Amino acid sequence: MALRWYSNVIESTDPGRLARWWGDALDWQIIYEADDEVVLIPKWAQELAPKLSFEQVPPGLTFVLVDHEKATKNRIHMDLAPHTGDDRDAEIARLEALGARRIDVGQGPDVSWTVLADIDGNEFCVLSSRDQ
Repeated sequence: MALRWYSNVIESTDPGRLARWWGDALDWQIIYEADDEVVLIPKWAQELAPKLSFEQVPPGLTFVLVDHEKATKNRIHMDLAPHTGDDRDAEIARLEALGARRIDVGQGPDVSWTVLADIDGNEFCVLSSRDQ
């Protein structure tokens, strides 16, 4: 028996707005939307999912409505990485143009990643470029 990593849930006072931001950031699609919940998956996932076993289907992102603003640093965050064939700095600039901002969580000046916050203040990192 294997568990499937089904989804990461992100709380927001405006889940639709935040989900659309992440959809633009990752080039993912909305597959479910209600006032209190929005679900994103990779664009290729719906086509590929029927060919995979249950536990191999990739996770989605679920955005749920809460009545409070984010107050402290995340205890879990996403790491994003561009391919070695892509321009990492251009990807960071694209995310900033969407509304992300650089933040300091104590990472120091010599790290190989950049810490950003999304439009709700949720921290995430853009790592150095990777082949896989």
